[in-house]
Amino acid sequence: MRECDPKKCTALKLGRLGLAKVVYNVKGLPRGSLLLYPFAKEVLSPQDRSFVAERGISAIDCSWNRIEKLPSTGHFVARHLPFLLAANPIHYSIPYKLSTLEAVAATLYITGFEEEAGSLLSKMKWGPTFLTLNKEPLSFYSTAKDGDAIKKIEEDYKKGYNI
Repeated sequence: MRECDPKKCTALKLGRLGLAKVVYNVKGLPRGSLLLYPFAKEVLSPQDRSFVAERGISAIDCSWNRIEKLPSTGHFVARHLPFLLAANPIHYSIPYKLSTLEAVAATLYITGFEEEAGSLLSKMKWGPTFLTLNKEPLSFYSTAKDGDAIKKIEEDYKKGYNI
């Protein structure tokens, strides 16, 4: 959405490294991909592995303060991430304030692509801290049976932060 400092933008860095395709319009996102979207009705779970493996992950890189609701569309499998703490320097240790890199890495980890998640996070100095900071919840989320189990795990973590 071109709202952040290009020098600090993790989505643009992934694009520069050839690890992501950056598009500037929702219509440019791959059809059928798993779209990370905070207003999605369903939470990401290990059951979403096939969407990630077959169609990839799409993320909207924009300010959390100004994110807008997308029109309802059947072009994507929309999911929101469960409770996780940011490790990026701007929002360190703030729940849900993940960078695009952290969100994509969390998606990979939860859906069973742990090695790929670690590889992506290694592109930033602070990246591996994300896995350390969220080691326990990511472990539980990645072994959960389904979205309902993820929600129960998430509720326990939210209680610890009075959310």
